[in-house]
Amino acid sequence: MELSVLFAGTAGSVPSARRGLPALLVRYGGERILVDCGEGTQRQLIRSAGLVELTDVFITHLHLDHWLGLPGLLKSLDLRDRERPLQIYGPPGIAELMATMRKVYGRLGFKLDVIELEPEDAVRRGTLEIQPVNVRHRTLAYGYVLAEDARPGRFDAELAASLGVEFGPDFGRLQRGETVGGVRPEQVVGEPREGRKLVISGDTSPCETLAIAAHGADLLIHEATFGEAEHERAAQTGHSTAAQAAHVAVDADVRLLALTHVSARYAGGELRDEARLIFSDTELPRDFDTIEIPFAERGAPRLIRNGEEPAPAPAA
Repeated sequence: MELSVLFAGTAGSVPSARRGLPALLVRYGGERILVDCGEGTQRQLIRSAGLVELTDVFITHLHLDHWLGLPGLLKSLDLRDRERPLQIYGPPGIAELMATMRKVYGRLGFKLDVIELEPEDAVRRGTLEIQPVNVRHRTLAYGYVLAEDARPGRFDAELAASLGVEFGPDFGRLQRGETVGGVRPEQVVGEPREGRKLVISGDTSPCETLAIAAHGADLLIHEATFGEAEHERAAQTGHSTAAQAAHVAVDADVRLLALTHVSARYAGGELRDEARLIFSDTELPRDFDTIEIPFAERGAPRLIRNGEEPAPAPAA
């Protein structure tokens, strides 16, 4: 099942000619989950993935650069005759905000649910659980952990056949946990395989809570608003430097770090290089780049630049 992230907006608080305001599109099977929706997000989506049939929107916090694209997006979805309900999740205060914004986007032809989350709340979408995590910013702010359920172990068909199990429905019964002809599932089915894990920091200073939540993640998307030379300004504004994000990646033992929320004062490469001195598996995506997260046995997460054809996935 596909798990990937499209970077629809990678700028900090101010857009630049090459970077739009914060927005990430997570694709998981049939789910299309938007995390943050800065001004201009609908245009960014139209230029890349298309104005997809979003299933959910998660807002990290209520600073303007992370949600101002919502009214226009909602109105465009309405004008496209959307019928499917849409859920918007966020920290306390999001319901009042969206009630105020109703004057802007007006009546919608589809059901809109606005749900305020507490850190102990989790949202389940099939085999994916989405959990908010308190982070450290100038206001109440969440990061999000998207964790996939463990998968069944690999079924050894050759071994099952050698033990006398006939190919066909009996193979399925074994994989579902039934004993067949004296052959127990644990004899032919390996240990459960861990699901994939994606963590999104939102806006934050270096945060132990986030590092703990991100432990072992396949991909950590962490803000890197500043370079280390401006670490005092980062602390004053509740943001992180690229080096600080890299230290979080080390502490959390993640597989890949992706830097985002880049201040317009940087080209980007200098932040990536700063982080790589600490954590070598660091990327700095540009707008419209994608990171694919395959199952662990199929390789490491990989950055795919906009316009680059993804390599075929190796056989499991």
